[in-house]
Amino acid sequence: MFKNLFNYSTINLILINNSHRVLALMLLSLHAFLIWGSNAHYLQQTFFLCTYALFLLWQPIWRSTEKLSKPALFLFIGVGVLGFLYINWWLTALWLSILFGLLGGRIFSVETRVNRVIHILAASYLLSMLLLWVVPKLLNASNDLEAATFVIRYFIPLLPIVILFIRSQTNKSGQLPVLDFFYTLLLMLVALILVLGSYAIGTVNTVNYIQVMFITIFSLAFVLIAFSLLWQPSTRFSGVELLMSRYLLSIGMPFEKWVKNIASLGEIESTANGFIQAAMVEMTSLPWVSGVSWLADDTQGKLGESSNHQTNFNFKDFHMTLHTNWQISPALYVHVKLLTQIMGEFYDAKRREEVLRQNAYMQAFYETGSRLTHDIKNILQSVGTLVSAAQQTEDKDNEALLTLIRKQLPVLNQRIASTLDKLKAPGEDKKRVEKMSAWWKNLQLRHTQDHIEFIAGELPKQDINAEVLDSVMDNLINNAIEKAKYQPSTMINIEMQRDAEQRFYIDVTDTGKAMDAKIANDLFKKHIASHNGLGVGLYHAAQDAKQAGYDLSLDSNVNGAVRFRVKLTT
Repeated sequence: MFKNLFNYSTINLILINNSHRVLALMLLSLHAFLIWGSNAHYLQQTFFLCTYALFLLWQPIWRSTEKLSKPALFLFIGVGVLGFLYINWWLTALWLSILFGLLGGRIFSVETRVNRVIHILAASYLLSMLLLWVVPKLLNASNDLEAATFVIRYFIPLLPIVILFIRSQTNKSGQLPVLDFFYTLLLMLVALILVLGSYAIGTVNTVNYIQVMFITIFSLAFVLIAFSLLWQPSTRFSGVELLMSRYLLSIGMPFEKWVKNIASLGEIESTANGFIQAAMVEMTSLPWVSGVSWLADDTQGKLGESSNHQTNFNFKDFHMTLHTNWQISPALYVHVKLLTQIMGEFYDAKRREEVLRQNAYMQAFYETGSRLTHDIKNILQSVGTLVSAAQQTEDKDNEALLTLIRKQLPVLNQRIASTLDKLKAPGEDKKRVEKMSAWWKNLQLRHTQDHIEFIAGELPKQDINAEVLDSVMDNLINNAIEKAKYQPSTMINIEMQRDAEQRFYIDVTDTGKAMDAKIANDLFKKHIASHNGLGVGLYHAAQDAKQAGYDLSLDSNVNGAVRFRVKLTT
């Protein structure tokens, strides 16, 4: 099986790379059919079958790697049977016109210069034989070209012979060049106009065929030149090209207006389902549409009435069935398919907007809950510090402990009340303003551990947002305390200083090991999972500090000096 497949692929590749030689053999057999086939009917049939077989090997319409469908197979067989049984000069003229159109269409699709020359030579041969041999037979005017018979018989065949010995550039991909349907149809019509025009002029006017040929050729040339000037003129007139483009973009519907309406619906409608329903209403407003049904994800609907003419359009997860009053044309099908893609893109955009809104909504809940959870955690840690101090206090220090509790309980009460207010109204930002000196003393009272040292010179006299600074400092100090549990010799220094610009800042420094570079780089940018609690709390602390006008940063990250800095920028 694989051997047969290899042989078939190899033969197919050889045929494609030598298609110009197959073309030359087809033209030579066609020449024999035209010149010597008319002498005997059996020779004519034989040469026709030979020409047709070579055409099937060369034909650029169906790729030889594809399996022919039954309609295509019946078409090829039908053409062969028709030519074999009923071949005449009119069918021959039609056959040559079709071949001229196919070759002319490939002239505009091939890329290399050599292949373009090959097709120009082949098209020249076909046009020469059509005008100098076939059309005179239709007009019974072969005697008018008696002097050129020798040239027609023996010199014109040199064109396909030259093609046979030209070395064409091989196609490594094994793919045939794309056939330009528009140019193929246009050149075939030009050839038919030459045939019919020459026949009409030769029948009406009893003139020499050479005169008929010149009249036909120059008349057609004049029409083509005039049309080319009108197609894209240099004057202020927009030209036939623009008119044709506008027509193609407005077949059955005002294209620009419809797209503008869809874009307006995309701005008005906030949901994907609302947009698609409005777009379907816009679709049913077209005069040739009787109804429409659609399916988009789990949403489906139907508008209008059903008809016998239904066309399905699909784009990603959007499916639409259009019911029309008549069968839509291929050009209109292309337009509606394009419009379906536009609607599908808008629908996908609306779905993404809904997902983003939902994610933003859930993110807001998460951010609020995470911040309040961390505030509660800090409060509980402060309570735990007081409880720990009470457990370690001896009887002679009861008075000092009582004084500490009396000072800290109102602060804890305020923080608990503030947290409860945030739970009731997460969007409201309430400040607890204190003097820096008072806040600094309370911070020292909350953290009286032996391995924590507070250092301060002149304290600023400005008011600060005590709620935010409590949250930030509690995070920094508690993280350092957690770190000290894993590294018992770690000391923590909390120092307030003034920089060169006379702005105050607070440093929280521990003498433990440095953090990983990756964790340090992402510390205030996103949530980070870490065994000692760094990451989530510092992320929210940095966000709160920024909103309050402060700046939290990692100033140093080396062994023995891991320093966080809070700049009081306001």
